[in-house]
Amino acid sequence: MRSLMSGNDRYVVKHADGWAVTGGGAERASGVFRTQKEAEGRAKEIVKNLGGGEVRIQGRDGRWRDSDTVPPGNDPNPPKDRKH
Repeated sequence: MRSLMSGNDRYVVKHADGWAVTGGGAERASGVFRTQKEAEGRAKEIVKNLGGGEVRIQGRDGRWRDSDTVPPGNDPNPPKDRKH
């Protein structure tokens, strides 16, 4: 991970029971959800409540497939697309 990641950042990762939301260095998941979309929504909610940051989303293949900044986080590379 980049050194710019903050303690507010969360990760949506594949889990044996679906998709998990984790924090950097956490031993346990914040939650496990049936769908990736549910996990992503919860991760964004957590980050927003913590004052903003980054949500990184892992694909089924284990590679990072997407990243989204939740305001008021500082996005070093603001997206040109508007999918989020």
